[in-house]
Amino acid sequence: MTDEREDFINALVDLDETTCIELLKQRIAAKEDPNVILEDVRKATDIVGERFEEGRFFVSDLMMAGEILKQIMEVLKPVFGEGAMESKGMIVIGTVGGDVHDIGKNIVTALLEADGFTVIDLGVDEPPEVFVEAIIEHKPLVVGLSGLLTEATESMKETVEAISEAGLRDQVKIIVGGGRTDAETMEYTGADDWSDDATAGVRKFRKLAGVE
Repeated sequence: MTDEREDFINALVDLDETTCIELLKQRIAAKEDPNVILEDVRKATDIVGERFEEGRFFVSDLMMAGEILKQIMEVLKPVFGEGAMESKGMIVIGTVGGDVHDIGKNIVTALLEADGFTVIDLGVDEPPEVFVEAIIEHKPLVVGLSGLLTEATESMKETVEAISEAGLRDQVKIIVGGGRTDAETMEYTGADDWSDDATAGVRKFRKLAGVE
């Protein structure tokens, strides 16, 4: 790996936003293959995830990494051209009705996009019918239901039920996520998996999408 690639990866891992974006623009100006740049982004996000799991990074660090990733993807997308960036698949994600928390959802979204998925972020406090409509329109591989409040569990259950009633349940995998979710939440809501951690959640999204 060239020094330029290593410098870029290190800047992202070190959460050095200014250097990271500057190096990114230099690589683009040098006509470097954007797929190679994207691979370096994925390597860096894996390291960020490892540091979080080891206790060396905190939620605030993940938030910062997520913001940098958003900027990277905004700069990279025009280089690939509209619709030209190879996608691993479509994912729909949103915070369920009655809950407006979005930090975890935003981090997961940024990590998934950096990993090569196309993500439709529905936003916060979204009722079941919005998720149903999104599944019909976008035909995702996986649907992520996010929520931080204890009350969100009931909304997650109602959303999964609405997806089933619409005859769409066998077409998608569903993962529930948030600080208070656990295996019991998964069972109660009827989801396929759960996660209370952003980086672990991304790995579960990959597995459910069939790419890992």
